Amino acid sequence: MFCEKAIELIRELHRVSDGQLPAFNEDGLRQVLQEMEALYEQNQADVSEAKAAGRADLIPSIKLRHCCLLRNQRCVVAYLYDRLLRIRALRWEYGSVLPANVRFHMSAEEVQWFGQYKKSLASFMRSIGGQEGLDVTQDMKPPKSLYIQVRCLKDHGEFEIDDGTVILLKKNSQHFLPRWKCEQLIRQGVLEHVMS
Repeated sequence: MFCEKAIELIRELHRVSDGQLPAFNEDGLRQVLQEMEALYEQNQADVSEAKAAGRADLIPSIKLRHCCLLRNQRCVVAYLYDRLLRIRALRWEYGSVLPANVRFHMSAEEVQWFGQYKKSLASFMRSIGGQEGLDVTQDMKPPKSLYIQVRCLKDHGEFEIDDGTVILLKKNSQHFLPRWKCEQLIRQGVLEHVMS
């Protein structure tokens, strides 16, 4: 049946929750493109025959295949666009360095797009907020307090805060730090916010 492989690509995205990125289905995409190429070639042959021999009985099948081509095209574009939206959201969630398990699910083109998006966002953040720029990825939700209690989940090494104090982030150590300085480390899984 026509368009089944394209619809399966869309179903694959719906099976995974919004914050997740499923593995890039290169085989499924290739099969859809091959089906589109076959439909296009069949239509070209039938159009030539319909024009040459004046066969009006081929027009319904030509229209059907054309509609299938358009549907496949919409499904492929929706699949790729949804993946890009998820990758863009991951940049805001994890920061400029994605975890290895997320990168593993991306195609080479998506990794390249992520790099370009990361550079564009960094350029924008440098252009606003004076000399140091403004990190718009911080404080995604308004903070209730400026300092928070955090626990270190893994050894990270030295961490310097604005007043020049250097803190050693060792596994299971707890610290009272400025929220904006440690929010990125919380997203990366280095620190954990301790609720009191």
